[in-house]
Amino acid sequence: MALIDERLVHEEADEHGVPRAVVQEMMARSRPCLYLVGFENLPPDRRESARPAARTGGLPALPDGVDWPEGREPLVLTVDCAALPHHVLDIELPADGHLLFFTDIEYPPESSVVLHVPAGAPATEHSGTYALDGEAMQVRVYEPHTLYPVAGLTLDNDWRRAPQTRAFLAGDGDDDVLDRFEEAVLETASGGIGSGVCVQIGGFSDPWDMPPDEGDLVLLAQMPGQAIDYNVYTLNLIVGAPEDIAARRYTDLQYDQQC
Repeated sequence: MALIDERLVHEEADEHGVPRAVVQEMMARSRPCLYLVGFENLPPDRRESARPAARTGGLPALPDGVDWPEGREPLVLTVDCAALPHHVLDIELPADGHLLFFTDIEYPPESSVVLHVPAGAPATEHSGTYALDGEAMQVRVYEPHTLYPVAGLTLDNDWRRAPQTRAFLAGDGDDDVLDRFEEAVLETASGGIGSGVCVQIGGFSDPWDMPPDEGDLVLLAQMPGQAIDYNVYTLNLIVGAPEDIAARRYTDLQYDQQC
């Protein structure tokens, strides 16, 4: 477990009266993630050394010969891969360059695109206006907001159904004890950052409905609409096979919007 001192987890378990067998099940069903948050949401002790790693909204900087994706979905997220903490995630992202996420966060998207712009590739910012049948059209452009990375820990949505955890809950334990222990572990891992309305890269999803990262699929990105536009109440999830994400086969990704 790279994100958190295991000794601290066991200290929390002892304090809350959680058996070590339950702790082992929890950690076996955990995955690391990166939260992308605004500067004001960073833990105070991390602000001085904080380095921007992403931006919501704005206009895309695209290489020569690459136009706005055909579906004209808005740009919702740009990630500077080189600025992400290394050796945190268990999915493989490019080591450098930028990942651009185009999707509709207000309605189920008709088409969505993830593009990787390699480091050093000549790129220019593209306008959000275009012509359609002789008429000037405007792509939705969201106000840009700078985001900073914070390493975190996520849990499988079904981890409480594991045998030792079920036995604990059926015996002397209760949900409130487990809730407090889980909250303490996750807060320790992230320095106090919760999933909330921030963008999440990797880890397990925190869905409002059925989790899309099941079977052979893992989460690439989770984006609450409010993290991009405060007035949009959707949850936008992008999943794919780990080997497709590693090989940058982003056309094989799947998109899910929950309301």
